[in-house]
Amino acid sequence: MNRHHWWRDAVIYQVYVRSFLDSTGDGIGDLAGVRAGLPYLRKLGVDGIWLSPFYPSPQHDHGYDVADYRDVDPVFGDLAEFDRLVAAAHRLGIRVLLDIVPNHCSSEHPWFREALAAAPGSPERARFHFADGRGPDGGEPPNNWHAMFGGPAWTRVTEPDGRPGQWYLHMFTPEQPDWNWREPAVAAEFDRTLRFWLDRGVDGFRIDVAAGLFKHPDLPDSPDPEADARTRDSVNPLAWNQPEVHGVWRHWRAVCEEYTARDGRERLLVGEVSVPSAREHAKYVRPDELHQAFFFDLLGAPWDADAFRKVVSEAMQDIAGTGSTVTWVLNNHDQVRTVTRYGEPAEGSGLGAARARAAALLMLALPGAAYIYQGEELGLPEVVDLPDDVLTDPIFRRTGSRARIRDGCRVPLPWSGQASPFGFTSGTESAKPWLPQPEYFAEYATHRALADTRSSWHLYRDGLQLRAALHQLGEGSLHWLETQPGVLAFTRGDDLVCAVNFGTAPVPAPVPGTPLLASGPCPPGELPGSTAAWWIDGS
Repeated sequence: MNRHHWWRDAVIYQVYVRSFLDSTGDGIGDLAGVRAGLPYLRKLGVDGIWLSPFYPSPQHDHGYDVADYRDVDPVFGDLAEFDRLVAAAHRLGIRVLLDIVPNHCSSEHPWFREALAAAPGSPERARFHFADGRGPDGGEPPNNWHAMFGGPAWTRVTEPDGRPGQWYLHMFTPEQPDWNWREPAVAAEFDRTLRFWLDRGVDGFRIDVAAGLFKHPDLPDSPDPEADARTRDSVNPLAWNQPEVHGVWRHWRAVCEEYTARDGRERLLVGEVSVPSAREHAKYVRPDELHQAFFFDLLGAPWDADAFRKVVSEAMQDIAGTGSTVTWVLNNHDQVRTVTRYGEPAEGSGLGAARARAAALLMLALPGAAYIYQGEELGLPEVVDLPDDVLTDPIFRRTGSRARIRDGCRVPLPWSGQASPFGFTSGTESAKPWLPQPEYFAEYATHRALADTRSSWHLYRDGLQLRAALHQLGEGSLHWLETQPGVLAFTRGDDLVCAVNFGTAPVPAPVPGTPLLASGPCPPGELPGSTAAWWIDGS
């Protein structure tokens, strides 16, 4: 637990709590379920877990609409259960990161309720972005911004006297009003929240929408108002990535360093940072700001050797150049699962699985840290045929479109058995998980994966074991090798080669008798000068 700078090459497992393991039989995963699953994660070999929000919430966006930042929603447990979870994780050498949501809260947060009851211009409203509407009767929104999840980014309120009143800003849904970080009371409140959880022993925070928080002070019109909704990404330069946000991260870093100085246990800040380039991304991980920020470009790269090489090279140049390490990610709770994303139906169902396995090993061979989304180690595909009447994603509710909805990657995990609920819930077989599991999940159940040495689970476990055992892996640098088209190869240190087949070319493999982690059907050949190799075939 006291390895110096543990986070620089850590592998963290994202636990989407409501879909991990249900201990109560209500069909929703909970903190006690996470605690029960810790031995499984220890066996897999991860260094830590990141817990999705479990705070009190009306669940309009499954916990990312927080009503109380310093408690546990009863559906997930209570603070005593949280303390037991942290203690159990630490006994197993697993660190615990919490998901904190500083850009917005729930419309049921006490402070927002106070703002609705207060008058325009009041201190209560200053904590949020309230503004008068445009037009003769104030009936038009204050600007033309659109929300990430569809529709206008503004909602008009009814004033306490019953008249139509001001508008408030919400860059996601109307149930998620944005905080106004230009108001000092907001920063002070989050200071209290950080310290509350740090005092309970957490090892750090994953920061939601870390490039948000500050909006342009004048709230002007955007030249492309629908950019965020169209791309479902934070691209409006007036609403995201304002320079003042870096002051927040410098302060939060100082708070973490204060706790580290007390007991020598480093606390981690990792940000969800969506910005236009690796160079802009690098500003968030300067030595006195965030320790890490997710580098999403690898996730978004097409399955192409040249594209992957370009993404990795830019990250190593711009991000690693700050003194931080790159934080690689292939998936999370907002993305189509890797097996489905890489698959091409016309070429057979196995293609996506082969590519997903290759991408996972490539990620684990790269310098820096890596984050794994739950179920990826099982090779789970996206559930693409959920009926409309079970969909819960606010994107679907607000747009009526199934495009880019996120329910398909959030279906509860299969643990055992041949039929739903596949051991996910402690209730009877008639107990229904909060999202229905397809019959084919039986093929991916954890008990089958652990018993089959050819499974994706063993691929991940073996990769993590080699990563821990081979000093060349983890933190460090890489050197590209010249290869034939469709092949990506690099060295880690002087005596380890990672070779990835993006096409169908036969890729040489290591000198006989050297360590080898193989994925795929292509036969090995020879890699001159290597004493170890990481052979990956995504063809």
